[in-house]
Amino acid sequence: MEATFIAPLPPRPSAAQTGLLIASALVSETFVPSLAPRTSLDQGIITGLAVGSHYLIAVAAQDLLSDAAHRLVDSTFLRGASWLDDAQRVRFLEGAVDLSVVPAGCAVGLLLFARPDERPLRAVVRFAGYRFAIAGAGGASLMIGRALLTAIDERAGSRGALARFPLSIPLGGALAYTLERRRSHRALPATELRALSSSSRLASGAIAAGVIATLTGFAAGESLLTRHLGDALDRRLPGPRRMWHMAARTASLAGLGAAMVGVWDGAMQRIEAATQTEEALLPGVDTSLLTRPTVSGSTGSLVPWRTLGREGRRHVLSQLPTSPERIIAARPEIPDFSIETVVGKPALAEPVQVYVGLDSAPSARERVNLALAEMTRLGAFERSLLVLISPTGTGYVNYVALATLQYLTRGDVATVTMQYSKRPSPLSLAKVPGAREQNRLLWMEILIRLRDIPEARRPRVVVFGESLGAHTSQDVFLNWGTLGPAALGIDRALWIGTPYTSGWMHEVTRSDRLDVDPQAVAVVNDFGEITDLSPGRRRQLRYVLVSHDNDGVTKLGLDLAVSEPGWLGPDARRVGSAPHPSAQSIPTSPRGTPPWMTWRPITTFFQTLVDMKNAQQPGSYRAWAHDYRADLPRFISEVFDLPASAELMRRLDEVLPAREKLRETLIADAHRRREAAHHTPPDEEPVGAPGAG
Repeated sequence: MEATFIAPLPPRPSAAQTGLLIASALVSETFVPSLAPRTSLDQGIITGLAVGSHYLIAVAAQDLLSDAAHRLVDSTFLRGASWLDDAQRVRFLEGAVDLSVVPAGCAVGLLLFARPDERPLRAVVRFAGYRFAIAGAGGASLMIGRALLTAIDERAGSRGALARFPLSIPLGGALAYTLERRRSHRALPATELRALSSSSRLASGAIAAGVIATLTGFAAGESLLTRHLGDALDRRLPGPRRMWHMAARTASLAGLGAAMVGVWDGAMQRIEAATQTEEALLPGVDTSLLTRPTVSGSTGSLVPWRTLGREGRRHVLSQLPTSPERIIAARPEIPDFSIETVVGKPALAEPVQVYVGLDSAPSARERVNLALAEMTRLGAFERSLLVLISPTGTGYVNYVALATLQYLTRGDVATVTMQYSKRPSPLSLAKVPGAREQNRLLWMEILIRLRDIPEARRPRVVVFGESLGAHTSQDVFLNWGTLGPAALGIDRALWIGTPYTSGWMHEVTRSDRLDVDPQAVAVVNDFGEITDLSPGRRRQLRYVLVSHDNDGVTKLGLDLAVSEPGWLGPDARRVGSAPHPSAQSIPTSPRGTPPWMTWRPITTFFQTLVDMKNAQQPGSYRAWAHDYRADLPRFISEVFDLPASAELMRRLDEVLPAREKLRETLIADAHRRREAAHHTPPDEEPVGAPGAG
């Protein structure tokens, strides 16, 4: 027989065409709103990165399927089929592999269904199964479409014009339109709809195209360089050509890595140098007049002022005056925020603030010894409350938290903080292990010293941490569950804005472990969730994590790219599903995630990545996204067992925002003076930003 018994099979679409089809179909989902509003630039970055990732994954999957089909050519019953020539046999097998992988991939995905606390490998295999199914369906659809166009072309006598028509983008656009029509926006508020329609999709599309073009151009340039280098080595040196091309690729990637390391190191040095900048918050006033004897960096302190860094200096300058007489005479326009004036009673003691900068000693052990010596010198162990604080990446400690502690204790409090990085938190993730060990050493040494103090005079010990500071302090108890804090003599702990990457947080909230007391720990969005608890449950609480439902920092993890998170799953709490606390006069964070937000592989990861960035932008004083300042007075009073009257809480709701506004004004003025003096832009730190690092 001749190979003419069946119609010629159309050429199989290339992997790039399949990638274009799938990427085009998924463009529209990148425009769906997520946790926070975003600009056209944000949208363009999300679309570019998500679409580019979808394209690369589809191309890789289609290449693997094509390779599998080619390997089957000489090992199947089709080998002796005289009714198919070699080319037709290859195409037949390619189509068969594409069609067969669709049910197979779906079966893998269904069998490996998502479940809580699953291993990452299970999620990756499930994701791969679905992606192979999508790639196979895309390739088969293009092949069928090409066959139909070929048949029509033959009937119309168009001489192959229709058969050459590119199907990927129009078919992908049709799929995108269908998906968009099916996606319900009925739950989307009118304000969000207006934001969507008014935002420039053209601008976002242009930015996305630029992102994709840049990445594509970079990859093409690297491939061109590798090919030329490999050819040059092959011509001049003995050995197989493939070996020299592999050597060229290795050299190219090594050079790229070295260049990136150099750029990274330079950027980090510039950032860290900026944190050492001396700034005069109150020009004309001697710094020694601003620091009281009970803070680090003051006269006689074991911690030199110059080693505190920018955040350390601001921290010790934020100490509350105990009485009106302590207000700086040189600046009478500064409001009276003294403890006696705000609380309405005389202070019980002078607050102690121990702060050890990263440059205060050359090693972690020496910094711990320095902190212990400073605590002893300043009388930290003589206060009734000892607060262990792990700062954010830059060394920032929340000023509202600090002031609230000093007001509620009337000064009878000591705080101890050790810096572990001088970089913003997203750039300090590699510092977490060192910070964990440093905190653990200090806190265990403190426990040893507390045992020598009679119980009647022994201070209560609590922990406070914000953002990366929450992660680094929780890591001290990793693999210990809720028994960890108790074993170290820690009475209570309050963490705000805990990053999703905290292992201890998942340990105590997701696992049924013997070392976890579920009644002792709670993760809440707002104080209303605390007041909704029964009195017995509230008395049992010891460790509270405040994580706003619209805070991207608390939601972003690598597994978000391949696995649906609980906060977006079928049992997720949605906005409007629970009442907002109405008793508070301050704005509260919305409870629940937006009803229009659903999980989409890859896309949701990049959307949440941008949400994380936007959550940390400067804003007004409110409980929103990664800003927890307005939450703190009530949570500190409740969690640390520091009772306060309703009148005092009302006063704090007035005084604390006013102090924040004054602080931001002073820092902004210092930046402007430095910029005018040096004619250089100030270091890029968002004044008043939630977390500030």
